[in-house]
Amino acid sequence: MSGAAGCRGGGGERGPRWRRPWKLLALGLLSASSVLAAAPGAGAMSKEEKRRLGNQVLEMFDHAYSNYMDHAYPADELMPLTCRGRVRGQEPSRGDVDDALGKFSLTLIDTLDTLVVLNKTKEFEEAVKKVIKDVNLDNDIVVSVFETNIRVLGGLLGGHSVAIMLKDKGEYMQWYNGELLHMAKELGYKLLPAFNTTSGLPYPRVNLKFGVRHPEARTGTETDTCTACAGTLILEFAALSRFTGTSIFEEYARKALDFIWEKRQRSSNLVGVTINIHTGDWVRKDSGVGAGIDSYYEYLLKAYVLLGDDSFLERFNTHYDAIMKYISQPPLLLDVHIHKPMLNARTWMDSLLAFFPGLQVLKGDIRPAIETHEMLYQVIKKHNFLPEAFTTDFRVHWAQHPLRPEFAESTYFLYKATGDPYYLEVGKTLIENLNKYARVPCGFAAMKDVRTGSHEDRMDSFFLAEMFKYLYLLFADKEDMIFDIEDYIFTTEAHLLPLWLSTTNQTISKKNTTTEYTELDDSNFDWTCPNTQILFPNDPMFAQSIREPLKNVVDKSCPRSISRAEESLGTGPKPPLRARDFMASNPEHLEILKKMGVSLIHLKDGRVQLVQHAVQAASSLDAEDGLRFMQEMIELSSQQQKEQQLPPRAVQIVSHPFFGRVVLTAGPAQFGMDLSKHKSGTRGFVATIKPYNGCSEITNPEAVKEKIALMQRGQCMFAEKARNIQKAGAIGGIVIDDNEGSSSDTAPLFQMAGDGKNTDDITIPMLFLFNKEGNIILDAIREYEAVEVLLSDKAKDRDLEMENMDQKLSENDSHKQNSEEASSASQDVGAVSEEPEEGESSDVSDLDSLPPAQADTDSVSTSDQDSSIPGPGEAGAPEPACTQGDEQPQEQQTETESDSKVNWDNKVQPMESILADWNEDIEAFEMMEKDEL
Repeated sequence: MSGAAGCRGGGGERGPRWRRPWKLLALGLLSASSVLAAAPGAGAMSKEEKRRLGNQVLEMFDHAYSNYMDHAYPADELMPLTCRGRVRGQEPSRGDVDDALGKFSLTLIDTLDTLVVLNKTKEFEEAVKKVIKDVNLDNDIVVSVFETNIRVLGGLLGGHSVAIMLKDKGEYMQWYNGELLHMAKELGYKLLPAFNTTSGLPYPRVNLKFGVRHPEARTGTETDTCTACAGTLILEFAALSRFTGTSIFEEYARKALDFIWEKRQRSSNLVGVTINIHTGDWVRKDSGVGAGIDSYYEYLLKAYVLLGDDSFLERFNTHYDAIMKYISQPPLLLDVHIHKPMLNARTWMDSLLAFFPGLQVLKGDIRPAIETHEMLYQVIKKHNFLPEAFTTDFRVHWAQHPLRPEFAESTYFLYKATGDPYYLEVGKTLIENLNKYARVPCGFAAMKDVRTGSHEDRMDSFFLAEMFKYLYLLFADKEDMIFDIEDYIFTTEAHLLPLWLSTTNQTISKKNTTTEYTELDDSNFDWTCPNTQILFPNDPMFAQSIREPLKNVVDKSCPRSISRAEESLGTGPKPPLRARDFMASNPEHLEILKKMGVSLIHLKDGRVQLVQHAVQAASSLDAEDGLRFMQEMIELSSQQQKEQQLPPRAVQIVSHPFFGRVVLTAGPAQFGMDLSKHKSGTRGFVATIKPYNGCSEITNPEAVKEKIALMQRGQCMFAEKARNIQKAGAIGGIVIDDNEGSSSDTAPLFQMAGDGKNTDDITIPMLFLFNKEGNIILDAIREYEAVEVLLSDKAKDRDLEMENMDQKLSENDSHKQNSEEASSASQDVGAVSEEPEEGESSDVSDLDSLPPAQADTDSVSTSDQDSSIPGPGEAGAPEPACTQGDEQPQEQQTETESDSKVNWDNKVQPMESILADWNEDIEAFEMMEKDEL
């Protein structure tokens, strides 16, 4: 969104206003910002530095966009590690995340208005012509209604918005005649069958060709959808109605929003995560501002801004009041139960809530926005990126990071609101981290694990649609833009819709239906724009004074969440017992458990089991304490199991031409050198042993001595292989899986066990690579002969000095290189689940991995739960300690050749080049259910 606060008009007048008052509001805030930016001691960034960073953003966008167009188009998305397009049906399914792909050149459509924001008008004109000529919206494919709406319909509408703007200016797009709008209308009609429910809530998926209930639709059996999925339609659908004069789209979107509002929990004014589309019953009764709900709140406020309907602002203010009362625990935002909002539903946060500080800026509530944003920034400084989920003491919960833009979005809005140059430095950090850790030859690759620096072969369309928009706008001055960004509102996918739509084709009655459901006190709501003198006192250190207490919140303290019941007691007694303090042998603790309705059962194996019956608690407050205690105990038990597993290791190729840019996820061994205690790791050239299985005396010791031995899994114990290569003089070993096509992308972490004997004689490090990762090293040997790797617990920074030297040599020899054809690394096919062989063991580690944004887990909501804990003679789960984050390196794969012709059939790759891709989304979802239930 382009404005800097979430209100319309001014002067205390109530009701809709159009474009100019909103623009004046933004300018007013910017003028206040300029005072802060110029204040003494504020450390303002020079105009030259801002221009340099803006140009760097443009170069980064060019790198991502050109690689998509060269190697992936017309596929939906780019696979940046294997340098080819992701075509649905030609790659292993990733579950729900693939529902965004519809064979409609998703990335190109999602990027249209980004091209204009970045002043790439010629490229925009070419892209629009490609979309009109090549994109087919009538595919027999099942897609997500939510994702298709925000990415494709929003992308077409955003492209149309800037196309007519450019046409009006008279230089570009003079041939344009509304073709993108015609496509948007066609797509809108294809989404309408999803709304064929008694409630008006849409089905979560629709077949683009056959709709929902057609025999060939292969969808229409779902009963649930997420709140955000049903509540994030109004901007795009209303804009489509206003642009075309066809009211049905806006009517359907309004009906869905009305139904969600009616079904909110009346006592708390909160909504759950998932809802039954037929009955309106809440399926997931936990509530927050992250995954599953986030953009529902965003669209209530922005619908008021775009459409001028008071009811949307009233609803937003009602929800916002509940959020700040129950969910906001500064600087944290923790999910609660909608029926028991004083009770936290979980002790971790997902990264999608990073949009919320930006929304608070639009609302005009700056202080909590600064606090939460600063907390998130401290997490980023620790891990280089924002993990998909992290705990209240800032440990990684899910380690993946798909290059999400929400934090950049909030950074942009906070800078617009405060003018504080601090946020320019934050943006600079984001740029540096993307280039250092995510950039690969074919674009930017998502982080598979922020702890090890390993990559995932994906570059989502939202990276181009949103990330580069917000980063460029952060550093751009008004004269850098070819149009006034204040004339537009951003959708949740950062697509641009013109504010003049508020007065165009108003075919919908603006009857205020909100008061039919609740009595609202007008005094609670802001009908005027926030006074900038109140928001930003005459103190240039205003924002800094809010941030300062949070500077060390991640590294030097481990704050624990405080229950709302605890907070309501003020200075009174705290809850009687926390799970981390519980001792089964303590009679006082047992008495407290009884009061909370928790029974203790001794098992035959020496453990004890806890079961809670809420009806047996002494009071409702005690029952809530008991429920919290059980949740904490389940989490501690899960954490204790995780701590028994060794973390993943890294194999980093450091020789020419990789220089540390390729990082492979490796499984550890329960014997040999502990790489976590040897921070420098083990570095050496690799050599293939004979016999390749390593199960007998090595026959080529001269080739193995002082090198890292490569061997194949199977036919003997891992420890036996290690002893044989150690005897031959190897300084380390890498075991490559013999299961063709196995990959760390789809299989859980593999951990090599010993042979049941004393393994203290093994002193060299041993790591395990799945077949796909192992073949990357073997292919490098075939191409470059001498390949040097680093075995370590975490990847190290790449060798920039050697890389620069190599680049200079490459420039000098460019005439030679031009005559040679670059060979690319071959890849193996498939995703084979790991099964241990006889004599070997496979320990599956609970790696933090990411489910889809809308897929979340059910929180504990029943009154009867059980949890197994250590017995009196066993150690309890230790309290997690704060750890310092190391810098994560960047991984990069060698490029594969790709045909960039538009014909889909020409994009089909040979079987040996198709790689196993992510199933971890579904696995993580199932893992969360086990952890939380």
